[in-house]
Amino acid sequence: MHVLINITIVLLTIIGMEAFSWFIHKYLFHGPLWFIHKTHHQERHGWFELNDIFSLGFAALSMWLMWVGRLSFDYRFFIGLGISLYGFIYFIFHDWFIHNRFKAFKTTNKYLLSIRRAHKIHHKSTQKMPSEEFGLLLANKKYFKR
Repeated sequence: MHVLINITIVLLTIIGMEAFSWFIHKYLFHGPLWFIHKTHHQERHGWFELNDIFSLGFAALSMWLMWVGRLSFDYRFFIGLGISLYGFIYFIFHDWFIHNRFKAFKTTNKYLLSIRRAHKIHHKSTQKMPSEEFGLLLANKKYFKR
């Protein structure tokens, strides 16, 4: 039973991270934290950008939660694991697939191409506003039509 509860915590954390990420992306990154996030909407000069600091913050939170919950493998460990897995998903989807940081990800999958299309619309604007499509794994159904 504990295994099922722990798997549920991890899955709910991943779902929660998608919702939380959408919220902070829209209201903080395109709000008061734009001075950092705007580096992600500009041409990148090198492999890293200032915006990567957000990923480092989530990684630190994840590691801290796993550390404090490590002895008894309590809920904190599995929340940290869920955040970490969401970070891995983010890296694969966003950095590798959408932004082609490794130039090795090609697909004809309708879902993946729709997510890429939605993200490209988000990046059409190099300004704080207007902008749309703030999620990573979910997008408006209009991007699924072609």
